[in-house]
Amino acid sequence: MQTGDIHIRDPFVLPVPERGCYYLYGTTGKNCWDGPGGGFDCYHGGDLENWEGPLPAFRPPAGFWGTTNFWAPEVHLFQGRCCMLASFKTPGRFRGTQILCAPRPEGPFAPISAGPVTPANWECLDGTLHVDADGRPWIVFSHEWTQVHDGAICAMRLANDLTRAAGRPLFLFNASEAPWAVALQGEPSGFPRYVTDGPFLHRTANGELLMLWSSIGAAGYAMGVARSTSGTVAGPWEQEPQPVWGQDGGHGMIFRSLAGRLFMALHRPNDTPNERPLFVPIEETGGRLTLTASAG
Repeated sequence: MQTGDIHIRDPFVLPVPERGCYYLYGTTGKNCWDGPGGGFDCYHGGDLENWEGPLPAFRPPAGFWGTTNFWAPEVHLFQGRCCMLASFKTPGRFRGTQILCAPRPEGPFAPISAGPVTPANWECLDGTLHVDADGRPWIVFSHEWTQVHDGAICAMRLANDLTRAAGRPLFLFNASEAPWAVALQGEPSGFPRYVTDGPFLHRTANGELLMLWSSIGAAGYAMGVARSTSGTVAGPWEQEPQPVWGQDGGHGMIFRSLAGRLFMALHRPNDTPNERPLFVPIEETGGRLTLTASAG
């Protein structure tokens, strides 16, 4: 398969230099919005264009709490394991991010706790892993606009084994703080609604801490950059005035290619079932990200 053949939202790329290849994960399925969740697949390839797969990275075991909305898996290497963070939902229970682990990038991944690590009474999604300067793991996630109207990005310390929270959630920012973010239309309650999706943290070569995150912009789904003025996950966070990707694409992450070049992965367009992964070369200049290909 080639990149353009793969229907996937929220693409996440894990380079594995010792194998000379990349693993591609994401939200798949034509009915990912309201159909039953079947699990997650992955693809592997050596050049970001040609892929083998799909491989069954995760299939829900009997009794698994999530039944629908299997969204946005990302896989991080932590303490010698491949750790997947993904969001799930079931009727009568709040959406949350669960952590699953495997000895290999292709899985099979298995839950390491009975339920999600995000707060039980919050609607949460799109958790990502951040490891601070002291080696402590954090989950950074979206507190969903469906519950709080003005979607928020929060962070929370995790236990070293990633099975539970090790502190209270920290509020980082609301979506409306970004000058480029636009409120959703048609809210009957009169409250403005702003989306937060897909946080991903990136430490630049000069030591700055950046966050990619997505919302709705003037030209549809878009992705912006926030910058921690303290250089830590606690912030404060300042928003770039313009999105880094402004039209019909987003939920991105940053990875370094096997040749050492930085890329940003995102999906575009944003309408199902037409989403495809896109890998855009980027450069860092003074702690700022610059796309070196056309930005939609």
